[in-house]
Amino acid sequence: MDPTKLLQHFETLAETPEAVEKLRAFVLDLAVRGSLVPQNPKDAPAIQLVERAKSVLAKNRRKSDDQSNGETAVPPFSLPKNWCWTCLDELGDTAPKNELNDKTEVGFSPMRLVNAKFGEPISFEHKAWSEVRKGFTHFADGDVVVAKITPCFQNGKSGVIRGAPNGFGAGTTELHILRPVANCVLPDYALAFVKSPHFLINGEAHMTGTAGQKRVSWDYFARTPFPLPPLAEQRRIVAKVEELLALCDALEARQTAAREHRARLVRSALDHLTTAKDEPEFRQHAAFVLQHSDLVLDSAESLRQGILQLAVQGRLVEQNPKDEPASKLLVDIAAEKRRFFDERNSGKAKLQQYDPVDISDSTRAPKGWVWTSLGHVSLRIHYGYTASADHISRDVRLLRITDIQDNRVDWDSVPGCAIDETDVAKYRLAAGDILIARTGGTIGKTFLVESDPPKAVFASYLIRVIPSKLASVRFLKLFLESPLYWKQLRAKSAGTGQPNVNGEALSGLALALPPLAEQQRIVAKVDELLRWCDALEARLTAAQTTATHLLDATLHQILTA
Repeated sequence: MDPTKLLQHFETLAETPEAVEKLRAFVLDLAVRGSLVPQNPKDAPAIQLVERAKSVLAKNRRKSDDQSNGETAVPPFSLPKNWCWTCLDELGDTAPKNELNDKTEVGFSPMRLVNAKFGEPISFEHKAWSEVRKGFTHFADGDVVVAKITPCFQNGKSGVIRGAPNGFGAGTTELHILRPVANCVLPDYALAFVKSPHFLINGEAHMTGTAGQKRVSWDYFARTPFPLPPLAEQRRIVAKVEELLALCDALEARQTAAREHRARLVRSALDHLTTAKDEPEFRQHAAFVLQHSDLVLDSAESLRQGILQLAVQGRLVEQNPKDEPASKLLVDIAAEKRRFFDERNSGKAKLQQYDPVDISDSTRAPKGWVWTSLGHVSLRIHYGYTASADHISRDVRLLRITDIQDNRVDWDSVPGCAIDETDVAKYRLAAGDILIARTGGTIGKTFLVESDPPKAVFASYLIRVIPSKLASVRFLKLFLESPLYWKQLRAKSAGTGQPNVNGEALSGLALALPPLAEQQRIVAKVDELLRWCDALEARLTAAQTTATHLLDATLHQILTA
């Protein structure tokens, strides 16, 4: 490969998603394959470095020091002329020990002080040697340290020890150490190798242990095939790596500044979403958000919240003065609620009355609308049935919070429960019911039962809202997803160790109720705008995917040229 091609493409490639991180990995990959700098046929062959290192190590190494399992790994790729395959254990001490006076001040590095970025120095705490001599891994200036435990290994936590107090130190036992033989392998070249995608990806595959405590073995670290260049080329490689990674840093800083600038513009546009005077102005700000934001999914969700906010504020569709006002609708709902109550209670219980809605923090409702509460537009709000889930008998299903995912329920996976038929009548779910999670991390999550489900009741950590049949249940569901709903819900559930909301609090949630005809127009417009939002998001995501594929193809072309 002509290494100048990488520089020619560098800034163009860096404009694609995740490009800088991929470029860093690509630079290190090229470095250890001999494709980053040109070879010089006058350089002394690398095999001479191996022979010299073995000679030095043999003087201090006993036969019992060999921890190898006796297997020889197959070299994974071809090398340039004058390079050779070896391993770190043939180039240095991979289990060094320091012999120091106990009073000597040294450096101590727990894992949090080991960085993942190439060239970033490792920091130290100052300790007396007696404090860290036993039970820790020893290192000295010039040693290469590599984290061996997940996830630190995958994150590339590794570095070269420099500037340790008195040149020595110790660290966590979760480090592998290479103390290179002088003038055989440069510490920074070895570091480029242990940070390369080849070493990290293969090392992850060789990890052993439990899922949460996997480690890279000494055998992989010390005996995996290591591509060794001539010493002069190692110096050229390290210099080029530092140059290109510094360029990556500069590009990243420039991208960060540009993203922050765009983010400020996007935040401004998002602020304007909820103050747009009409739907065309909303579209204008929304399009700007999606076209200028790198945070596509976050921005798309903000757009959806903006749509719902405008919907419940009466600024998404025009009002029609011929619509029957919502105040008349509320009177009809009150009569409907009385009939509903009488049919089920035969006059034995008292119809629940709700306090007038508090609209002190609410905006003025549009003409024809009326401020009311969720309780006033619902026939009943009540808790679910307390029972244990039965995964064998499913004559009556028990819908739980965990069965509701992304506004969907897989009824085939919903367990059953033991319940009397009299209780089934009280708790049986029907089309048009709205369920609200009342506690924990899912508090406030809602689900609309859009069609009659199998014979099912709902669990006690859910609250059912049975909306009036005279109002649009889809409009009420929009309200229960809007910022106005979430603001009130958080206020009513704040101040408790375990977030919780009760039926009384839900019944008091304030909403502005439009005329029924306008409710239906709002639902239709929200559906249209959400489809439009989904389409914009899909196009932008597809464009980012295409850019990523182009980056990968270009990098491959450079590598194989």
